[in-house]
Amino acid sequence: MTDQRNLLENLELNLLDPASRSDASLLDSLIAEDFIEVAASGRTFGKEEVLTRLPTETGVSFRAENLKVCLLSPTVGLVTYSATRTADGSVARSKRCSIWRLHQDQWRMVYHQGTLA
Repeated sequence: MTDQRNLLENLELNLLDPASRSDASLLDSLIAEDFIEVAASGRTFGKEEVLTRLPTETGVSFRAENLKVCLLSPTVGLVTYSATRTADGSVARSKRCSIWRLHQDQWRMVYHQGTLA
């Protein structure tokens, strides 16, 4: 795996870590200004909603499996995986994808979607 692919894998996994999700400054640096998330419900969120919601999340953990990174170009990467989300004893499985863009030597997530599996 190339260094860029390893980096994207680590960044994606970092965003699933509860400590990272509660760090608004870190989230701000990893999420692009034009970020769009499509939730499993079909609802769409922008960066500001994510920065407001994630740091207040408690009791949530994720496990990622079958993570794959595909460099679509030197500056665009696609990360796909299956996730298991546990929150307050409830477990949900989803298929997830994220698109990352490299701009001025910084990878930032521009799109994320989760679909219930």
